[in-house]
Amino acid sequence: MRLDKFVCKSTALSKSEAVELIKAGQVTVNGAIEVNETTQVHENNDLRLNGDILKARDFRYIIMHKPAGTICSNIDEAYPSLFNHLSVENPSELHIAGRLDADTTGMVLITDDGRWSFNITSPNKECSKVYRVKLSKDIALDATEKFKVGIKLQGEQNLTRPAALEVLTAREVLLTITEGKFHQVKRMFSAIGNKVISLHRESIGNVKLDVEEGQWRYLTPKEIKTLS
Repeated sequence: MRLDKFVCKSTALSKSEAVELIKAGQVTVNGAIEVNETTQVHENNDLRLNGDILKARDFRYIIMHKPAGTICSNIDEAYPSLFNHLSVENPSELHIAGRLDADTTGMVLITDDGRWSFNITSPNKECSKVYRVKLSKDIALDATEKFKVGIKLQGEQNLTRPAALEVLTAREVLLTITEGKFHQVKRMFSAIGNKVISLHRESIGNVKLDVEEGQWRYLTPKEIKTLS
């Protein structure tokens, strides 16, 4: 973890305040003054601020049901941030593991554990994400096989990773993917001549969405481990 982040997680300081104190020489790592805020530190290091031992707060792992018309950002922009629905201390320390578009609803995971979120978002970790997709036209008969092989997206050289398509009705499907390219689900269906009219993420890995829209809860230790 970066030194400035560790200081923030150990105190009530903002990032800018933490950086100011570090550069002023008020933070030591294993007995030596450290003025570089980007230095990587660990829990077993002896970290002190003006001689007082620093101990980082426990990581947080949150599941939220993202409403439509919100963005996966810590601040309001063109749309309001989904963090407006989250009542926790130090929300600026948190980030979203796997963003959704403003018009997409469903499951998002929020954490301050960078290594954990990397396991969720890295394609090499093959963490599955399941989406319920409603389409403007009937799904093509050969769509399941095409998704299984991989789809050539506009502007991309390589095919998408193999995806599983379960047809529920002519215009509603469940799609399981293990990567998260920009607007990937919408682009995949566009590539086969269809259009997504609504998109909802139902699960990530073995964890299923079980809270109402706009609501959130902390993940259980078992859920955290299964996504690690």
